[in-house]
Amino acid sequence: MKIGQGETMNGTGLTDKSGFGLSYLHGSFEKRGMVELTANREQEFSIFEQMEKHGHEQLIFNYDKATGLKAIIGIHDTTLGPALGGCRMWNYRSEKDAIIDALRLSRGMTYKCAISNVMCGGGKTVIIGDPKDEKSDELFQALGSFVETLKGRFWTGTDVGTVSMDFVSAHKQTDFVNGLPEEYGGSGNSGIITAFGVYRGMKATAKKAFGSDSLEGLTVAVQGLGKVGQELVKHLLSEKALVIATDIFEDNVHAVSAAYPAIKMVQPDEILGVECDILSPNAMGAIINGETISQFQCKAICGAANNQLADPCYGDILHEKGIFYAPDYVVNAGGLIAVADEFEGFNKDRAFKNASLIYETVSRIFEISQKTNVPTYRVADHIAEEKLDKILHLQGKFVAK
Repeated sequence: MKIGQGETMNGTGLTDKSGFGLSYLHGSFEKRGMVELTANREQEFSIFEQMEKHGHEQLIFNYDKATGLKAIIGIHDTTLGPALGGCRMWNYRSEKDAIIDALRLSRGMTYKCAISNVMCGGGKTVIIGDPKDEKSDELFQALGSFVETLKGRFWTGTDVGTVSMDFVSAHKQTDFVNGLPEEYGGSGNSGIITAFGVYRGMKATAKKAFGSDSLEGLTVAVQGLGKVGQELVKHLLSEKALVIATDIFEDNVHAVSAAYPAIKMVQPDEILGVECDILSPNAMGAIINGETISQFQCKAICGAANNQLADPCYGDILHEKGIFYAPDYVVNAGGLIAVADEFEGFNKDRAFKNASLIYETVSRIFEISQKTNVPTYRVADHIAEEKLDKILHLQGKFVAK
C-alpha cells in the first residue's frame, strides 16, 4: 500500500491524513512539531529532517547478531528528565515503519509526561519482530545491554507485544528498566492503576457533560476487556453505572460475563454505535475516524486506548458536535505515573494519589476548552508544551552522571 503526500502511517498499519502546518496558541504545535510524522513513500525519507521537524534528540539503532535483535530507541525531549517509554515489539512491514513508530511514540511520551507532571522526557523502544515466536530471554538481555550503554538517559519497560517478564530478562544486563513484577521489586500490573486513572478522568468528564461526577445510572459502553477494561468495569459497577461491553477475544467476554452477569455484551462491530452516555475505548487506536464518527450516540468519550483520534480533524469534529472528549494520553497516564514512581522507590499509595489527580487535569482541560472554544485535545497539547517551555528555563537538558 502506498501512502500519498500528507498521509501518515502509525504502528498498527492505519493510515491518517493529518499533514503539516497546524498551529495553535502562539504556534506551539509548529515549534515542537506536535503534528503527525510524514511517511510519504513516494519521496525520499530523511531521518534527520524528521528529527529536526519534530524535535527529537536521538535515534539509536541496535543490532545483536547472536540473538537477531533489531531495536530502535527514540529519545524525543529530555527537558524534564531522563527519557522514559515502553518497548514495543511488532512485526513491522518495513524498517521505515519501525523508525516512524519510534519517532511518533517517543514524541507522544514527552507530552504524556508533561501533562502528568512526571519529571521525565519522552522515549520509546521498538523491536522489529513477531512477539509470538521471536522472543527469547537472550534477545531481551541483548536489549538490556544496549539500554545499559545509555547509562540512565533512557528507561524502558512494557508496551504492545511485550510483558513484564521480558524485562526481568533485560534487567539481567541493566538497571534502567521499570514496570517489573511486584515480586521483582517493580510496580506490578499497570492495568490496575491505568484503569483507576481512566475512572477518575471519566468522573471529571461526567461532571462536565452531565453536571455531576457520579456515574450512577449512566450508560457506559466499554470497548475492550483486557487488563485495563476489566479493571475499569469494576469501578463502573461499583458506582452503579449501566455497562455495555465487548471484546474481540471471546475468552475475555466469557470471563467478564461470568463475573458480572449484569453487563450487556454486544458484538465488537456494534459497540461504537450503541446508544450510551459515555463511550470508553480501551482497545485499538484510531477508533475516532471518518467511518466511525457518524455512528457515535454518546455525549462523552473517555478511555484508555492510545491515539484514539485517527487524525486531529476528528477532535475538531467532536468539539463541533458537542461531544466531550477526554484526551487519551491524559486519562491513560496511570501506568506511566506508576513506573515513574519507581524512581523514588515504588509507593502504591503515593502512585494512586498522583493518578487520582487526573480528575483535576481533565477538569482543567474542559474549563479552558469552554472558555476559549478550543477542542480539548489542543488544550492538552498546549498545557504540556507550556510546561516544557517553563522547565526549560529552569534547567538544561538531562545529562546522566
